Amino acid sequence: MICALGATLASCSGGDKRKAPPTPEVGYVVVQTQAVSLPVTLAGRTAAFETSEVRPQVSGVIRARQFTEGAIVREGQTLYQIDPSLYQAAAEQARANVAAAEATRSAAATKAARYAPLAKIEAISQQDYTDAAAQSRQAAAQVAVGRATLDTARVNLRFTRVPAPITGRIGRSLVTTGGLVTANQTDPLTTIQRLDPMFVDIQQSSADLLALRRSLAGNGAVPATAAVKIALEDGSAYPYAGTLQFTEAMVDPTTGSVTLRVRVPNPQGLLLPGMYVRALITQASAPSAILVPQAGVTRTPRGVATVLLVGADGKAVLREITADRTIGDKWLVTAGLKPGDKVIVEGLGKAKPGAAVKAVPAGSKPSPRAAGETGTARAR
Repeated sequence: MICALGATLASCSGGDKRKAPPTPEVGYVVVQTQAVSLPVTLAGRTAAFETSEVRPQVSGVIRARQFTEGAIVREGQTLYQIDPSLYQAAAEQARANVAAAEATRSAAATKAARYAPLAKIEAISQQDYTDAAAQSRQAAAQVAVGRATLDTARVNLRFTRVPAPITGRIGRSLVTTGGLVTANQTDPLTTIQRLDPMFVDIQQSSADLLALRRSLAGNGAVPATAAVKIALEDGSAYPYAGTLQFTEAMVDPTTGSVTLRVRVPNPQGLLLPGMYVRALITQASAPSAILVPQAGVTRTPRGVATVLLVGADGKAVLREITADRTIGDKWLVTAGLKPGDKVIVEGLGKAKPGAAVKAVPAGSKPSPRAAGETGTARAR
């Protein structure tokens, strides 16, 4: 009886040993602080670097159009020729008036010079000399008026040749040969746009901008001047990086957003005004940030981020953290961790808070015992 009871107890003891769970093996990473850029993706639209609406400065009939629609025009290139006949005649008339005024001035000056010595010896009255001198000065003033009129006539004659004010790509012509244009018309003759470089106007909500400024003020972040990456409408990456030019100092009351302007090279003409793009812009950087792989972060039903740490006693420790944004494939942790903490990123399903774990650096080959246990589990 005693032997049978002993055998039974030995059998039970052996069964308990087989059922005892092994210490789970987990992989961990040691978190460290590092400098991290804080990018944000914003929507925007492209705009021409320069835009000029071509309008006439004198009235007349268009005699010729001297450009090809859609082509590149150079600053100063003649675009339209307005009939110059009336302005040519006005310039000739002004030139003749100047010649007449100069002749009158010469005669008046000679008369005044002749009267001067005679007035001194009282051969003529002082009043006659005064009148002659006044006529000489009046004739000189008429010459000045005539020259100003001639200059105006020459300017108007030059304005009959409508030049390109800037270098860029010209649009379609809104007037044809033979059309009448006026100096005060509101409709442009055509439009020229400079497309290299281009502007990208980005909209950022005022709430996000306020949060960024608070982060810069209190969380150790610093402003960044990194290049801006552009993604096109089809999702492809634009090959040239842009630079942030400025941020407007006012909020649009209708949208609650602030406009940021980015300057982007456009040597191939791939960007056109009005295109929708997305910009990855880095406005700040964190010099002492902590990044944790996403595999090591879980969230409670309330949305609180948590991690399992390897404690000093070799047991798993549950820790709540603050992780509000991702940087690549990692979470940016702003509270809850410190440099040197060992965060479990492999074998989380086997580790339980408060239970002992066998911690190895993440990516290590499993120990033979762990490999055997895994094979046995798979066989079962």
